Amino acid sequence: QVQLVESGGGLVQPGGSLRLSCAASGTIFSINVMGWYRPAPGKERELVATISSGGSTNYADSLKGRFTISRDNAKNTVYLQMNSLEFEDTAVYYCKVSISAIGNYWGQGTQVTVSS
Repeated sequence: QVQLVESGGGLVQPGGSLRLSCAASGTIFSINVMGWYRPAPGKERELVATISSGGSTNYADSLKGRFTISRDNAKNTVYLQMNSLEFEDTAVYYCKVSISAIGNYWGQGTQVTVSS
């Protein structure tokens, strides 16, 4: 059994910053890709960013330069640093973890609200 615990969401003014965290625990041998997703019009969830076990990153084109994904393999934790936040970034952000020989797991989501 694998559990994902997300934290770091909240209310922030436009132009502000937040850092999301997602920690995986349980029976974990090897985590491959870790990432963040959020709902989008016409989609259940859209890619925000992913990071491989080796540190290779992938971002949604519209978010490059403002968001930075990182991970701590020793802590089985992935982070999302969000800077210069905009109203349109308001969403529930979901962590997704791909674990070798087991499958994919989703976090419960953490709310990010950008409002003045």
